[in-house]
Formats: sequence, C-alpha cells, structure tokens
Amino acid sequence: MDTDCILAYDIGTTGVKTCLFRVNSTLELLASATKEYPIQLLANGGAEQNPEDWWLAMQSTTATVLSDAKMNKDRIQGISFCSQMQGLVLVDENFDPVRNAMSYMDQRASSEMKKGISHGFKIEGINAIKLLLSLWITGAVAASVKDPIWKYKWVEKNEPENFGKVRWWFDVKEYLIARCTNEAVMTRDSAFATFLYNSRKGKGDWSPLLCKLFGVRREHLPKIINAEEKVGGLTREAAEFLGLKTDTLVFGGGGDASLIGVGAGAVEEGDTHIYAGTSGWIGTVTKKRTVDIDARIASIVGARDGYYNYFGEQETSGKCLQWVKDHLALDEIDLYLEKKKITDGPDAIYESLFEFMFDSIKDTEPGSHGVIFTPWLHGNRCPFEDPKARGIFFNISLHTGKRVLIRAVIEGILFHKRWILELSDRKVKTSNKIRFVGGVARSSFICQMLADITGKTIERVIHPENVGAIGAAAIAALGLGKIKEFEDIKQMIPVDQTWTPNTFLKPVYDKNFSVFQNLYESNKKHFAMLNS
Repeated sequence: MDTDCILAYDIGTTGVKTCLFRVNSTLELLASATKEYPIQLLANGGAEQNPEDWWLAMQSTTATVLSDAKMNKDRIQGISFCSQMQGLVLVDENFDPVRNAMSYMDQRASSEMKKGISHGFKIEGINAIKLLLSLWITGAVAASVKDPIWKYKWVEKNEPENFGKVRWWFDVKEYLIARCTNEAVMTRDSAFATFLYNSRKGKGDWSPLLCKLFGVRREHLPKIINAEEKVGGLTREAAEFLGLKTDTLVFGGGGDASLIGVGAGAVEEGDTHIYAGTSGWIGTVTKKRTVDIDARIASIVGARDGYYNYFGEQETSGKCLQWVKDHLALDEIDLYLEKKKITDGPDAIYESLFEFMFDSIKDTEPGSHGVIFTPWLHGNRCPFEDPKARGIFFNISLHTGKRVLIRAVIEGILFHKRWILELSDRKVKTSNKIRFVGGVARSSFICQMLADITGKTIERVIHPENVGAIGAAAIAALGLGKIKEFEDIKQMIPVDQTWTPNTFLKPVYDKNFSVFQNLYESNKKHFAMLNS
C-alpha cells in the first residue's frame, strides 16, 4: 500500500490547483484538478476575493483528484500549500473573515501609503527614518501601494466597524491553514512580506519597533513558523468537509514567491529561476540580505531557513498573452476553430492558445520589424514602481500586421525579464543555467526566445505549470522526513529539456532591448497624466 502520498494546494489568483503526489525517487504526480473562482476588480483600484471561494474550491478539487487516482483518503500522509502572497485576510476570533480578502493586486491605499511613508526628509521618495529602519530590521520596505500594510491601514481608516472585529491578520494560505487546524500561524516568508518581520540572523520574529512605527497592532499578528513545520492535524469538521481523514498532518508550506523556486529545483545558493504565469519574476538563491532600492530588487525570505531569494517582480507576464488572445488573436488566427471554444479553464490557454498562436507566428522575423511592446498592463513593480504605467506598442508602421504585434508582445515580456536579470547581476550574480517555469514555460517556442533574448541556457522541468504544488509537496515531504536534506529536493525534480541561445540573433535583440529600457522614462509623465 502506498503510504507516501501528499496533497498540495496551489492557491492562485484565478483558481485552486490541487495536486496529488507520491514520494519516490522523484515527486510523482498522480492526479491534478483545478477549480476557478472570481476576483472583483473595483472602480477605486480595489481587488477582492471571497475566502469561501478558496475553501469550496479546495473541497471540489480534493474530491476530483482522489477519485481520478482511485486513492483512499487514509493513504494521504500530509497536506501543504503554495499560495498567492501579500493578500490581506482579516478574521475574527472564530477565524471568520470580517470582510472580503484584499488581493495583492489591490491598489486603493495610495493615500494611506502617502501618509505612512511620504513625509518629512525623504530618500527615493520614502521617509528616511522609516526607510532606514525598515531596511535594517527587515531587509526591505513597504514602498508599493499594493503592500499589505497599506491595505491594513486602509481598512482601519475606511471600515472602522470591520476593523474593530479583527483578531488575526492572515495571508491567503494562513487563512486556509486556520480553517484546517484552528491554529493561527504565519510562515516566515508570509511574515516577511508584511515588512514587519525582523529578518536579521538570530532574530526571526515580529518587530515591535516597526509595528509601532507603522501603527500596526502586534496582537493581530500570529505565531511565526517554518515552511516544513507541522501546524497540526485536520479538525474533524475540516476533514469531513474536504473528504479527508481527521488528524491528517497539515504543514506550513509557503507563498508562491518562495515555493515556485523550490518546485523548479532552484534550491542551492546561486541557483536562478524565472517564473512566467499570470505575473512573473526572477529569483536567485542567496545567503545575503541584499537590497537595490533604485531597481526595487531585494532579498526576500525563502522557504529554507537562513536563505533568501534575491527577487525582482514583473507585474503582468502571461497575463499579457491572455490579453493577446482576447484582443489580437481571435480574428487573425481563428482561435474558435470548429466553433468550439478552446480557451476554457486556466490550463487550456497554455495548450490551445500556444498551439494556434505560436504556429501562426513561427515565421515572423525576430525583432518584430522594430516594433516594441511594454508589458505593463497593470502597472509595474520592478525596476520601477508605478501603478499608472501601461502597455505601449512602439514603432508601428503601415506594414505592421497582427502577427508582428503578437511576437512583439512575447518579446516585450521577455525583454522585461532580461532587464531584471541584468539589474540582479549588479549585486547577486544569476546562474548561467536558469530554470524556467510557470504555464508560459510549456511553450518550447518561448523557451528558445528566452534563451536568445537573455543569452542564458534555459532549463525546463517536468510539469512546469505545477511547480508551486511541487514545491509545497517537497516541503511536506521534508517535514514528514521523506526527504532528508533541503538540497536533496533538486535531484527529485528532473530537467525535461534545455535550450541554448542563438548568438546570431543577439544584435537585433540588443538593439530593441536598448530602446525598450528607455520607454518608461520617456513616457512616465504621460502615464501619470492619462491614468491619474
């Protein structure tokens, strides 16, 4: 009988993906299921979700994977989570949400941020005292309107009745862990993402000074735990709801920014991975607390105690491809062949869109005839923080067709990744071989383009679209003792295929990239004027 099976829940922005793994010499995927849920985008910049939607999606996908794998619930040894980060889930003493969860995309707290850090003597537009203390204590600073501390302050100011009911401040997976175990905890990576966590060596707890400085109630912040730590067992009520066994072990897991790297097998110092899903980022494992304020890149706390990911985020990555599907590809490429909608579900876009769209542009000239696209469809974080930045098609001519525009979009997404890579190298050297993961990495076409544009060797792991769940499963296996050392995770996640750069394409990509880098500075005043 198999006794080494783990359930991993990947809680994304648009849906839950639940994966069932068997732990052997590799993490063997036995079954997976996805359930979508909505996100409410509000006129004032708000972005909210109903936490009950996550819980219901966990229930339905658990039933599906157990049924598909013909797996008895008694054979599940543990469950773990990988989730979207920097959400705000405020709950009462019974763990019931006092309001909808505020997504990491929520950007309505601009006045709270301005009041909180944009006063007095400033460095890079940030109050000098708060900036320097934040960097000293946590290694980063809440310099984005989307950071959860400003969401917290927004609720305090605008919804005092709801705020008065708050007992705990959770991130997304912490709420779900509480539903599973009746325990209030937060993993170190989630705690770091609040920018109230003392990440200096030998510390590793909430900072009373930062809580006081930013007006956060210390009693709202839960106990901090490690990613592989056992939180407890499933309560009888949670087990019955999910269709699992009471007391099934629940592990802390981690946020997507830390566990996707683990699932990519980028776990040793110096390993770099690139993620391209709805959003995207570049992460390199380091033992150093390092920050580049100008480039908005910092060492964030990872899943492994004592290690960090030097991390630069791209706000919209694969989301730009969805925009292409909706607004460019349909007429030209006929994505509704045989009058059948083939873009249903979060996975279908990465099978059907790629299959049709990339086949249609395979002969389009690299460099897109000099047309350049900026992938800032929902603002940007790195290397500049600007929620008002937007996408541009630059240098269109009478001869520019849809296929050229589509290729320019892909090149623009990858130019931005190259930009972050090159800025990362200033302080933490990125590896020559890079693990590329996320739904977008399923396209061999894009893998080769990424190698050509960055000049790096690109490695893709098996199931690149499931790396968040793979990372969560690896962490649970570590907690169960099925994996002995953190470094052993790399051997359990094999490389599927490798791409090397075509050096003869370097001149055309270098030329376009140099223009790409200057488009924001040339247009930031226009973005502010049009999108204020």
